[in-house]
Amino acid sequence: MNDVKLQKLEEENKTLRGAVAELSILNDIATAMSSTLSLAAIMELIVNKCVKHLAVEQVAIMLLDEKGQDEPMHTMVRGADSKAGILPYRLDAQLTGWMLKNQKPLLVNDLENDERFQLTRISDLHINSLLSVPLRLKGNLIGILNIFNKQRETGFTSSDQKLLSIIASQSAQAIENARLYEEEQDLIHMREEMRLAHSIQTKLMPKTAPEIAGYAIAGKNIPAKDVGGDYFDFIPMENSKLAFCLGDISGKGIPAALLMANLQATIRAQTLMEMPAQTCIEKSNILLFRSTDVNKFATFFYGILDPVNHRFCYCNAGHNPIFKFSTDGSYERLQTGGTVLGIVENLPYAEETIQFNKGDVLLLYSDGITEATNAADEDFDEPRLIELAQKNRDASPAEIIDKIINSVEKFSEGTPQDDDITVVVIKRLMD
Repeated sequence: MNDVKLQKLEEENKTLRGAVAELSILNDIATAMSSTLSLAAIMELIVNKCVKHLAVEQVAIMLLDEKGQDEPMHTMVRGADSKAGILPYRLDAQLTGWMLKNQKPLLVNDLENDERFQLTRISDLHINSLLSVPLRLKGNLIGILNIFNKQRETGFTSSDQKLLSIIASQSAQAIENARLYEEEQDLIHMREEMRLAHSIQTKLMPKTAPEIAGYAIAGKNIPAKDVGGDYFDFIPMENSKLAFCLGDISGKGIPAALLMANLQATIRAQTLMEMPAQTCIEKSNILLFRSTDVNKFATFFYGILDPVNHRFCYCNAGHNPIFKFSTDGSYERLQTGGTVLGIVENLPYAEETIQFNKGDVLLLYSDGITEATNAADEDFDEPRLIELAQKNRDASPAEIIDKIINSVEKFSEGTPQDDDITVVVIKRLMD
């Protein structure tokens, strides 16, 4: 009887020691994971702790794509023995497929003879046993935790499976916390980038419109929430001439703002050299091509107003048509020029000179006007803009701009402004 009691007591002590050891392991892992919010550091910590506490040769943790959960988005593999190598792709694919389908623990102590994983020359993979458990969060599978090659002859046990499942539960929450933290940091960084881009964009825009005898001029820019690359400028020249331009830079945020600053400096430098519109655009295209990435470009309209002779010379580099409205109700599309700036280095551009008669109105705008959408996903479009400008051509440039912007805002009420809105109006006065 005493022997039976002693044996039972020893078994209870053994169980208790095992529980204490398990709690110690879990506490060690929990303490370590609470020390960082870096996703990469969390994953490396999980891998290293599993190698240490579960006495295995290799550990692999795979996180699934948060959007589709149908393919790994992040995998980390670490081995205690360099001979273990890394998790081979063929085994990786089969394990992932099995776990995605079954979503439950998998314990295999004789991988070579397991019919579920028939791999060619499995002996060359140096993997004979494995234990995989799902990483779950709020009932959803977010990843898989795998350990390979138990470093003792007994192989993996149900106790190993229980411990790894608890570690996986801890890990899933730590991974989620790290993901949320990284998302928050990304958002903070993005907001700061948008603030800086807004600042750059605002400083590049003219504060006031130039005053020229016989003409009235106005311009306005309303940046979108995600800063785009709309840009306009007025550049005084010799002999009372005025160069002016409006462009739309590809991209958003800081890259677009920096490209805008680059383009402004380039255009101003060429303009101050008193070049014709065509030459200015050709040289600016070359400089922009050489100083930017291949996927960066700008649509651009550039013109030179001669208020003495009332002529206007322009070059349109891939920008939407600019309109000149006459007092008789007719209008012209100003499209002469060439393709967008920055795509091809040596391109020929053309220019056109037109007469600026009394009462004529020149309307420059960005596609944030015509491509503004309403709740029915309809565009404001070009015909609406033309009709609006014709109807208000007797108003001042500032009033015309306000009418256009108010109409666009009313049209797109209830939908977000996805693109910058920029309008410039130049009008020759009647007297």
